[in-house]
Amino acid sequence: MGEDNKDFRISFFRKTTINPTVVDGFQAVSLPVKAQALPKFPKTGGVAASSSSSSIPVKISKFRIKDPAAKILILICATLILSVGFTQKSYEPIILSSIWGRILLITFQAGLIIFLLTLIWRLALLRKYRPAPLFSDEKLPTCGVIVPAYNEGRQVLETLRSIAHSDYPMEKLKIVVIDDGSKDDTWRWIQQSVREMPSRIMPIRLPGNQGKRSALHAGFGQCKSDIFVTIDSDSIVEPRTIRCMVAPFIQNPNVGAVAGNVRILNRNEGLIPKMLDVSFAFSFDFLRASQSMVNTVMCTPGALSAYRSDLVREVLPQWVNQKFLGRPANIGEDRAMTNMILKLGYHVHFQSTAVVYTNAPTGYQTLCKMFLRWARSNIRETLVMTRFVFTRFREGPMLGARINLLLSLMTLTFGQFMKLVLMGLIVCIPEMFGMRMLFGAVLAGILPAAFFIYRYRNSDALWAFAYSIFWITGLSWIALYAAITPQKTGWLTRDFSPSRTHPLAFAPRVLENSPIILKKAP
Repeated sequence: MGEDNKDFRISFFRKTTINPTVVDGFQAVSLPVKAQALPKFPKTGGVAASSSSSSIPVKISKFRIKDPAAKILILICATLILSVGFTQKSYEPIILSSIWGRILLITFQAGLIIFLLTLIWRLALLRKYRPAPLFSDEKLPTCGVIVPAYNEGRQVLETLRSIAHSDYPMEKLKIVVIDDGSKDDTWRWIQQSVREMPSRIMPIRLPGNQGKRSALHAGFGQCKSDIFVTIDSDSIVEPRTIRCMVAPFIQNPNVGAVAGNVRILNRNEGLIPKMLDVSFAFSFDFLRASQSMVNTVMCTPGALSAYRSDLVREVLPQWVNQKFLGRPANIGEDRAMTNMILKLGYHVHFQSTAVVYTNAPTGYQTLCKMFLRWARSNIRETLVMTRFVFTRFREGPMLGARINLLLSLMTLTFGQFMKLVLMGLIVCIPEMFGMRMLFGAVLAGILPAAFFIYRYRNSDALWAFAYSIFWITGLSWIALYAAITPQKTGWLTRDFSPSRTHPLAFAPRVLENSPIILKKAP
C-alpha cells in the first residue's frame, strides 16, 4: 500500500459535504455523514495461482466438492471416452458411400484445418504477449472507479472496501457507487461504506431500476477523472489491480480501453464455479491476450474494464441511447463501448496482471440466462463491428482485427450450422455419432486444460474436461436460441429474490443520513 492509503487508515470524525449536481435530469442532494476508521482489508498475494479465496472477506458457502475424488472421476471418464473413441469401429466407409456424407466429411475437415491454423496463430501471438509495466505515483493519471449495484446486499460493501484499499494515490482515486433502484438492503450497505470511507466514496441512488447502462451513465457524469474504471458490485479487486489497469494508457497513448483479467470468486460453491474458473482462465489469459497483440480485444468485461474518459464522453450519447431493431439496447453495454472506442481508431488491450474476482452463477438456470444474454450481445455487436472493421478505421495494421471478426462470424454461422447437423445425426444415428460427440468434447477440453496447467501449475485443469462435456450436452443450445431471438433485451439474471431481502430493506425514498439521493431537478 502507498503512504496515502496508510495515512487514510488513521481517520478522524469530521463532516463531509458533496456539492449538488444534476445527472440525467436528477439532482444529487448531499447530506452530512460522520467518518469512521477504515477497517483493514487483508492483502491478496495472487489468489489466482492458488485458487484460494480465504484472504478475501466474502462469505463462501460451507458446501465443498471433494476435489481429489472429483478429479479422479473426471480423469477416469475422460480416459474411457478417449479409449472408446479411438477403438470404435470406423464409420468412414458408410459416410463416404453417399454424396452428402462426403460433403459433410470435407466440411468437417476444412473446419478442423481452420481451427488448427487459428490455434497456431494465437499461440504465436501469445508468446509475444507482455502486460504493461507499472508506473510510479507521479505518472499515474486521475482515476474514477464506477460501481453500479442492483440487489447486491452486503457484497457491495466488500467490493467498495477492496477498491478503497487499492495501491493507488488517494488524491488521484475517486469511487462512485450507484444503487440502481435495488429492492433489497443494498443501499444500507452503501451507506455503511460511506460512513467507513467518507472521503473516498460518492454514492448515488437512482429512483428506480433503470438498467446497468443508465447506472454507469450516471456514474460517468459524476467523474472528471482522466481514466474511467468500471467494476461490478459482486467483485473483489487485488490491491494493485487499479494501478495495473491504467498502465497500458500510460505506456501507449493509442490505447483507448483496457480489459481486466476476470477470475471466479466463489469457486468453492459448487461444480459450475469450478468449471467456469478454468474456462475464464482460457478465455482471458489465452484468447484476450492473443487479441491484445493485434490491438483488438473484442470485449472489455463488465467485471473490470478501463477507458479514457474523453473517449467515453465522446460516444456517451450514442452509447446510452443505442437501439437494436428499434428497441433500447439494455444488454451488452461493455461490448458496445468496446466497439465504439475501436471505431474511433483506438486500440483495446488486455492487462493480465489486473485481476478481479467475481461471483459466478451456481445453478444451471442462472448460468443459462447469463450465457444467453452474452450470446445475444455477441450477435448484435459482431454485426455492428462488420460495419467498420473492413474500412480504414485506424492507423497501423488492421489484419488481426479482421481475422478475429471473421472467426467470430464463422462461429455464428458455420459453427451453428454444423451444430444443427450434428444434433440431427445424433438423433438419427445415435450409435454412430453419440460417442463421437463425447469423444470430440474430451478432445476439445485438452487445450484449455493444457493451458491451465502451463499457466497455473494446478490440477484444477481437469475441470476443463468436465466443462467441455457439460457445454456440449447442456449449454450448446444457447447460441442457437440466441440466434433466433437476438432482439430480446431482458437482463434475465437481475430478478429480485425475496430470500435475499434484509429486514431493514429500504424503499426508494429520501432517507435520513443518506449521502446522495437523486431527485427530479427543478
